[in-house]
Amino acid sequence: MCFNHNMKAAQDHLIYDVVISGAGPVGLFLACELALAKCSVLILEKAENPHSPLKQLPFGIRGLSASTIEALYRRGLLDELKIHQRLKNPHQNAGQGARRHVGHFAGIPLYDGNIDASQWKSRLPTSTSASLISEMEELETVLARRAEALGVEIQRGFAVTDFHQTEDQVTVQSSDYSFQGQWLVGCDGARSIIRKAGGFEFPGTEPEFTGYSTHVDLADPEKLSQGRVVTPQGMYLQSQPGFVVIQDFDGGAFHHTGEPITLKHVQEVLRRISNTEVTISALHIATTWTDRARQAATYRNGRVFLAGDAAHIHAPLGGQGLNLGLGDAMNLGWKLAAAIHNTAPEGLLDSYQAERHPIGAQVLDWSRAQVAIMRPDPHARAVNAIFRDLVNTRDGATYIAGRLWGLFTHYDLGGAHPLVGHSVPNFEFEDGTTIGELMRDGKGILLDFDGNTLLGALASEYDCQMKYVSGRAKEQLDLSTVLIRPDGVIAWASDSEPNEQSIRQATALWFAQ
Repeated sequence: MCFNHNMKAAQDHLIYDVVISGAGPVGLFLACELALAKCSVLILEKAENPHSPLKQLPFGIRGLSASTIEALYRRGLLDELKIHQRLKNPHQNAGQGARRHVGHFAGIPLYDGNIDASQWKSRLPTSTSASLISEMEELETVLARRAEALGVEIQRGFAVTDFHQTEDQVTVQSSDYSFQGQWLVGCDGARSIIRKAGGFEFPGTEPEFTGYSTHVDLADPEKLSQGRVVTPQGMYLQSQPGFVVIQDFDGGAFHHTGEPITLKHVQEVLRRISNTEVTISALHIATTWTDRARQAATYRNGRVFLAGDAAHIHAPLGGQGLNLGLGDAMNLGWKLAAAIHNTAPEGLLDSYQAERHPIGAQVLDWSRAQVAIMRPDPHARAVNAIFRDLVNTRDGATYIAGRLWGLFTHYDLGGAHPLVGHSVPNFEFEDGTTIGELMRDGKGILLDFDGNTLLGALASEYDCQMKYVSGRAKEQLDLSTVLIRPDGVIAWASDSEPNEQSIRQATALWFAQ
């Protein structure tokens, strides 16, 4: 049975279906997914002002991977992002044509001309881009606008300090106020209060370096090279004049001191790393970060979930963190909504941990591997040279790009067909409509290329959660029937006439009558 939980929230006087801590991209996207499924959502955000120079170019630059781009496209949000339409790469010396830089592994540039996209068989001519440039502020603005249009309540200047949960709800404390919800999700970043208050274990590895992101005026800019420069002491990157990133392999010591970042200190570090006598005449912005890599042992504690940096942290090498967090939101959103509407099959909420935790572990190891070959020592330099040769081969570049852009993301759903657990290809039907455009309402899809009347009747039994789509596509990859979850993941597929029992069993795993 379908019904509107926003009405229930109004009647219960601030008893929300879900309270989310954190109005970053992960919290906002999760709120959009929940509100699309007619759940009442409150976001509590400690910052009063969502704007910050660190969220804007060039500091706020983020590379969006294929899975994120697909998710935004499937919800009608991709066209609202404008920066990528005018800015292919904001870094100087990014190259052109086949030598255009499209990413990196441990600072080793990945060239567009070395990538063989034909190896990715399920990517169709209608597929969205595998990667594009965005900005944190732009992404947050687009997601906040959509969330508010869907009825999400965003309260800024409310820092969550604690929570208490019972069997049927969670009470969230923020200063002198308390809020109630059926569920609580911590999307409150690397220093997550929800994670700490909830007693989530957070094991991992300690940092190798302190990273600095700075905006400076240089008295003698000719002393620093443009682009990424690896030295015997570390690495510095000048993406644009005066915007300098530094990696100092001090074991994260300075970052953990919490000391103010002064002009004198940044100059000392930059001189040592660059092996120059460069002079900084003004320090406008400076922040530090590390490659500490940790992951919550579990993403759930009763009625409390973690997503994004609250669940996993690592070095921001290659821009994996944002995409990982948005993947958490896409995975959790429809499952939590099903639980709220009492349409979740047994074990559906547990599948969030089962599916997303291994993906998070892979990204952490991807980050650690890069740090291991960036260290300023002979052993790391030797391995780095080998990787440099591999990345400059056709197969090596294609593999790195596939990992970097999330094209290999896969959930082990136990299906026999090789596409099960992968993102559904963007099939285009004869009328020009694509499968991505048909997912704007957030429902699952039973896709029938052969017009089997049995499937239409089956889909009608799940009309609240799934719709039936029948028609021929321009390229069907030899498929006959595809069961697609609301997050765009293929739950079941067949290249022959489907067996009713098999598809009923598969449907029951993801959708409840």
